Amino acid sequence: MSKGIALVTGGAGFIGSHLTDGLLGLGYRVTALDNLLTGREENLAAARKHAAFTFVRHDITQPLPDIGEVDCIAHLASPASVIDYQRYPEETALTNSWGTIQMLRLAVKHRATFLLASTSEVYGDPKEHPQKETYWGNVNPNGVRSCYDESKRFAEAMTMVYVRKYNLNARIVRIFNTYGPRMRKNDGRVISNFVNQALEGTPITVYGDGTQTRSFCYVSDLVAGLVKAMTSRDAAGEVINLGNPEEYTVQDLAEKIKTMTHSSSAITHNGLPDDDPRERKPDIAKAQRLLGWEPTISVTDGLEKTIAYYRTLS
Repeated sequence: MSKGIALVTGGAGFIGSHLTDGLLGLGYRVTALDNLLTGREENLAAARKHAAFTFVRHDITQPLPDIGEVDCIAHLASPASVIDYQRYPEETALTNSWGTIQMLRLAVKHRATFLLASTSEVYGDPKEHPQKETYWGNVNPNGVRSCYDESKRFAEAMTMVYVRKYNLNARIVRIFNTYGPRMRKNDGRVISNFVNQALEGTPITVYGDGTQTRSFCYVSDLVAGLVKAMTSRDAAGEVINLGNPEEYTVQDLAEKIKTMTHSSSAITHNGLPDDDPRERKPDIAKAQRLLGWEPTISVTDGLEKTIAYYRTLS
């Protein structure tokens, strides 16, 4: 018996496709909606084996097709890596603004539970460490990253408008760096860059001096948190960080990946990109308290799985 009908926007993306698989495994009927700007149909190969799965290719900034009844919406549509949203800045801004409004209206129409996938980028280059949900952030409103940062902040604002005005059963999750199988080799994320450079024997490129820190959550841990956030009554109206607080300097991560891949690659340094945050680490006390969630896969174990995945592509 179906647990309900879920709509996953961005369902052919890295995280969206894993969430789609997870919901199907739990007994949901799932419609994945994606315009394939950065998502890939091959990410849905496992999902297509389920009779309860439907794929709709569509841009959510355009008038929506009739997708039938919906019980819950997980709104993940948007380019998410720096290289992608700087390649598609207008598309990113529109997806997170008008696209979010369209999804919120759909949720109100169907009285559906709504989950907004926001991002740790709303904290910008933070002056608080680790970052709690109560921190308002330090964001450049017109910099090269603002098409993503500020449109996600707008998406959060509109979600809370709908919570207050329409009593929408919504929750906002701020996703910190996530990694694992299905990340594109050329998506520009630090782990995909480092692992593939190491496997190919090309220089591992660290931006800046490498002392900036990041925290990395394996994708299955994140999906478990997303499902808990979407299904928990305690999450209604809340903003919740999801990420792994295990913190690494970028230099240490490069050295770790070089060792794990037995690579001969040299580690080189390039200039630091504009508005690149110096520190990024989630405070997950709220997720632990409200959802009973915390990561279970260490960075070492997650990297082993991710390296194994990329070896199959080489």
